[in-house]
Amino acid sequence: MNNLLSLKFWFNSRPGPLLPVYQKALIVFLVALLALSILFWLIGAKKKGFHMALWRRLKTFSLVDFFIGLVLLFFSYEGAPFLSSRFWFLFWGAGMLAWLGFIFWELKKIPEKKKQMEREKEYKKYIP
Repeated sequence: MNNLLSLKFWFNSRPGPLLPVYQKALIVFLVALLALSILFWLIGAKKKGFHMALWRRLKTFSLVDFFIGLVLLFFSYEGAPFLSSRFWFLFWGAGMLAWLGFIFWELKKIPEKKKQMEREKEYKKYIP
């Protein structure tokens, strides 16, 4: 655990291979992202309106993060000097959190968008 809190561990340009436990955990996480992407795609195909856009964003999020994680796993497995550094995992995690934050921020706006659409519909009812 002390190793995870040291800067040398995170910013070493030649970190060495991932431990098999972490490799397997990363593979399980990537499979879960791929499964979520398929699930979001199936759900999004049935939805209409504002919710369709939300499911499409979630599908894109999980699919893009799956491919980024696959690339990180490949470079870590191959031991590429700079590209297998652990700080890429930090950037990936921070990017995932930021992206999910934006998705949920848009989710909070859906009721207001529905009200706006109802107001416009009511207004356009009287226009020829």
